[in-house]
Amino acid sequence: MSRIYFDNAATTALDPEVLETMMPFLTEKFGNPSSIYSYGRETKIAIEQARKSVAKILNASPGEIFFTSGGTESTNTAITAATRDLGCKHIITSPLEHHATLHTVEHMAHFKHATLDFVKLTDAGHVDLAHLEELLANNKERTLVSLMHANNEIGNMLNIKAVGELCRKYDAIFHSDTVQTVGHYPFDLKDIYVHFINAAGHKFHGPKGVGILYVNENIKIKPYINGGAQERNMRAGTENLYGIVGFAKALEIATSRYEEDSAYIKGLKSYMAEKLKDTFEGVTFNGDTNGNSLYTVLNVSFPMTERSDMLLFNLDMAGICVSGGSACTSGANSVSHVIKAMYNGQAETMVPIRFSFSRHNTKDEVDSVVAKLKELV
Repeated sequence: MSRIYFDNAATTALDPEVLETMMPFLTEKFGNPSSIYSYGRETKIAIEQARKSVAKILNASPGEIFFTSGGTESTNTAITAATRDLGCKHIITSPLEHHATLHTVEHMAHFKHATLDFVKLTDAGHVDLAHLEELLANNKERTLVSLMHANNEIGNMLNIKAVGELCRKYDAIFHSDTVQTVGHYPFDLKDIYVHFINAAGHKFHGPKGVGILYVNENIKIKPYINGGAQERNMRAGTENLYGIVGFAKALEIATSRYEEDSAYIKGLKSYMAEKLKDTFEGVTFNGDTNGNSLYTVLNVSFPMTERSDMLLFNLDMAGICVSGGSACTSGANSVSHVIKAMYNGQAETMVPIRFSFSRHNTKDEVDSVVAKLKELV
């Protein structure tokens, strides 16, 4: 049975060119980057070249880029640093954030490191910017605003520049989880008022277990992980050498292919949305599907019936890989926190499925999936 993979927001296939770039560092170039002899020096040089490459693509300075294990560690580091080192006693976030953010800010509130406010959402699931300003204006404590650039489940995109300007106006620290957008959109960090962003290599055909944290040069924070001087004293532990090299290469490839890939994938998303509308009665789309939304993500709700109840399971049995929400919570057979927050009591009457695409997907695969859904629903 051939498999159809429509869960690229969870992870993407490793690009063969990225693997090729990583291979020497998995084999003969195995020196510890902290060692002073030549084996160590050549791997240290590779890491610094990767850092320069990433910084150039994001229009940041190399000193602002720190390599981590991925988006979750980067988010934890940013939120912890904001409350511990930057004097933020108040946090504003949204109920639609990734659990890496939600669980961390809830932890801060639980231990009284900061008070916590949730910004209201519009009907389409966007952050209500008027309410965000109201929350900023009415709080006298220094505030951390943590809002994701694009939602990993419904695809809605934040107006990151507008939020940055509000944070500038109220002297707030701004962290944006950009895991779904780095490698998929151009960035100019010199043009955005933001203190922290994060990324994960496996979202754009790079390796798993490696990411970045951007820390704006105008702030100074302490390490989240202690015990060594790696990453310019910011993150202890021997560097994930081949991961770092792979991350930089994947970001270079993604950037060079942006125009071509984004147009192609956007076309696939539109094609599938039209096919689903034409084929199924009562199908709805979650989020701002045709508006300010990721070109990679299509979140669809089927009405709850006896036949649709086991839809995810039956698609899996048919060799079709999709998810009901975030991959980090896909083991749970319940509606995700994002859909619940958007629809309140109505969420249990829906069967939401996230289809997420990459350059490897085709219209033929869309046709096959729609045909299988018709059979199942």
